[in-house]
Amino acid sequence: MTTTVHEARAAAQWELWTTTVRIVVADTAALGEAMELLHLFLADVEAAASRFREDSEVSRIARSTATHHEVSPLLAEMTGAALTAAAVTGGSVDPTIGTVLARLEATAPACPASTVRKATWRDVHLDGRVLRLPTGTLLDLGATGKAFAADRAAEQIADTLGCGVLVSLGGDLRAAGPEPEQPWTVLVRDGAGEPANLVDLGEARAVATSSSLHRSIGVELAHHVIDPLTVRSVEPVWRTVSVAAETCVEANTWSTAAMVYGDSAPDLLAATGLPVRLVAADGSMRFLNGWPR
Repeated sequence: MTTTVHEARAAAQWELWTTTVRIVVADTAALGEAMELLHLFLADVEAAASRFREDSEVSRIARSTATHHEVSPLLAEMTGAALTAAAVTGGSVDPTIGTVLARLEATAPACPASTVRKATWRDVHLDGRVLRLPTGTLLDLGATGKAFAADRAAEQIADTLGCGVLVSLGGDLRAAGPEPEQPWTVLVRDGAGEPANLVDLGEARAVATSSSLHRSIGVELAHHVIDPLTVRSVEPVWRTVSVAAETCVEANTWSTAAMVYGDSAPDLLAATGLPVRLVAADGSMRFLNGWPR
């Protein structure tokens, strides 16, 4: 969880998608309109990409017998971001595990997950707004989709209202707009009792945190971060991984990949040049690339 600590600024929060949505604006008079814009945008995201809604675009595509689909501009952008994340991480962040997750959430462990996977990210192709993928594939855009929503919402609200804004969707946080006189300062911590850091965002503008501590699903899975190769929960080498970047999508891409990389994460993330904080299973912390502390 990543939360702001500038209480003097106007802020609001509510629950959505089993997580906490929080918005902070530098101009107190703009809070009401900013909240309205955020509600509307998140509703559009849900209609496009929620695998928990039968009427969402991704659900209708998964039920279709077609292999080619003309999708909305929003879903095209979200899918493109997910495929880019898959490519740069060598498939460690894969948007095609939705079918596996849905099966594991709904059935007994006697059904092997490997028998229900329809595709990998390499089988998904996007040409403008035309999406091509094997029939029966349920896209799961959770890894990058929430980060994309934080990015886009913060940018749109800042452009519309002309003030600094910070949007936090659970562990995904993005600041946009004019820099306030006092820098955006956030508390990076995944729940009470977990290691915490106060961080000035500065030029980073975004922080994402991935965790192996929460959101248990199914009977076999301990948490929601899945290794696309084994289609099982990753080994909890890291309790949490936080990454700072210019965009939340970039930060989330690497925080999620780090959970999959396991013991190899420090060496692989050091090469990105992005500031990283890793909290090991025993609670010890490791910092890379100038993580602010």
